[in-house]
Amino acid sequence: MLPWTDRAGRLSWLKLAVFISTLLPFAYLAWRWEVNDLGSKPITEAIHRSGDWSVRFLLLSLAVSPLRRIANWPRLILVRRMLGLAALGYLLLHFVLYNVDQHWNLAKVASEIVLRVYLTIGFVALLGMLALGLTSFDGAIRRLGSERWNRLHFLTYPIAILSVLHFAMQSKLDASEALLMSGYLLYLLLYRVMNRASLPTNAWTLLGMALGASVLTAIMEASWYGFTRNIDPLLILPANFDFDIGVRPAWYVLGAGLGVVLLAALRPHLALPQKRAGQGPAHKISTV
Repeated sequence: MLPWTDRAGRLSWLKLAVFISTLLPFAYLAWRWEVNDLGSKPITEAIHRSGDWSVRFLLLSLAVSPLRRIANWPRLILVRRMLGLAALGYLLLHFVLYNVDQHWNLAKVASEIVLRVYLTIGFVALLGMLALGLTSFDGAIRRLGSERWNRLHFLTYPIAILSVLHFAMQSKLDASEALLMSGYLLYLLLYRVMNRASLPTNAWTLLGMALGASVLTAIMEASWYGFTRNIDPLLILPANFDFDIGVRPAWYVLGAGLGVVLLAALRPHLALPQKRAGQGPAHKISTV
């Protein structure tokens, strides 16, 4: 199958749109490289941007299952594997660029991975993503069996935690982007807990989850700066209400959560495309 076709070999506009979207960050990064728009340390900037997109696509892949249930859009599952593989692709680019920055001195790269905790965490996440990527195809599912495959791919969540932790630890003075990704991951983890507890995914429960994730994100941000920068967390928390210094991650998490609440409220009125007859049997698709 081509990336933009369904299992019956027909063009899927959804898959085509997502496939193009996964390539746009790379194209933009390549363009910035070409026009010398990556600053005084272009390789370092490219390393950071490729890593950022790896985390973003990984979280998007984890968001597919909740969104397809909430929006009642089963065909959304068709793009989950693509998003996960995009996350792996940008992570491999991130690692290759790091090796380029170290002039392919593999001994130095290995020693840095061992000696620097945030690099150790990132490398473990890379190995985990590779394992998931290599087993994300239908043939691997058949060879491993459904139960073993599901156990292996449950590691997606621990890998996501390691990824956002690596993101935050390598951030310098401002870890806002990493903390935002952590907040989104926290929201997805709360949804998984809610789903496991068989709680209804109606507008009210989702509203409570959005508010809870937002508050926890604010507490996490204050705790992070308190631990890593020795700043009193009680000074960080009020910054969430001072919009002169920017919008804090907790508000973005709340905004995303409220968007999901609106989606759930509108669900009875949505007529999203369903799977067409004759498309083929339902199949499992890896998150990575």
